Amino acid sequence: MTLAAGFIGLGAMGRGMARNLHRAGLLHGVWNRTPAPAAELAAELGCVAAANPAQLAAACDVIVLCVSADGDVLDVVDAMAPALRPGSIVIDCSTVSAATAREAARRLAARSVEFLDAPVSGGVEGARDGTLAIMVGGARDAFERAQPVLAAMGRAVTHFGPSGSGQAAKATNQIMCAGIIQAVGEAMAFAKAEGLPLEALIDTLGKGAGSSWYFVNRAPNMVRGSYPPGFRVRLHEKDLRICHDMAERHGVQLPVVEMTLLHYRKLIEQGHGDEDISTIFRLKDAMFASASPGNEVR
Repeated sequence: MTLAAGFIGLGAMGRGMARNLHRAGLLHGVWNRTPAPAAELAAELGCVAAANPAQLAAACDVIVLCVSADGDVLDVVDAMAPALRPGSIVIDCSTVSAATAREAARRLAARSVEFLDAPVSGGVEGARDGTLAIMVGGARDAFERAQPVLAAMGRAVTHFGPSGSGQAAKATNQIMCAGIIQAVGEAMAFAKAEGLPLEALIDTLGKGAGSSWYFVNRAPNMVRGSYPPGFRVRLHEKDLRICHDMAERHGVQLPVVEMTLLHYRKLIEQGHGDEDISTIFRLKDAMFASASPGNEVR
């Protein structure tokens, strides 16, 4: 039996993910808190633009969420809950805390509805191309039943354990992203200060041992001085606050996380919160620009 899927949250990531569900013949309808994106995508794909989450939930076997914050996840879960059929599955691709994932699972379990926390990584490109990495927590049986939906959106789909495990895996990823974007921004600012041809540098180092997805896909932003939203600063800042809180429960602070939070808060204060995180290059470049002349060591 073909599953009927609904999608809630049509931001930069959600639109591409919903389109891939449509290509797989799974998408029944969409809903977005701001109606216009849902109406536009429904017209493009020929699917339903639901009036509210409950209307969408009543018509679907699987609902996929991709929203911005912990409170949004729980609000949508509560709005859908009365309409969800027993045995249906809610897949949350948002990045929220593991505690929020477990709470959402608890609320839905009371209605015999399964909940999978399934945050994603791979940027807007991965969402568009259906090549996301998807980290899943929740019941194994629900994970297996949801495979057609998950496979339509991602290439590497892994079950990590009970509810909250997917979010713990995503937090690990976000810590790695913080370190990588710090290193890439710093390296590119250094290369600029050294007068290197940056386009040629990206092409060459992109094939070397120090390369990464972020370097290949986001260092060009730094060369252009343009940071169109891929992964917004304010969203990664939110994710790193989750990582901070999770680490704090172990009695530790993570130096890369703490440094990146400081840098992101400065960028947000400067008005760059809705730019891609590669805008951290602004701070690294300014560091070299503000260095006192005459201190160079040659």
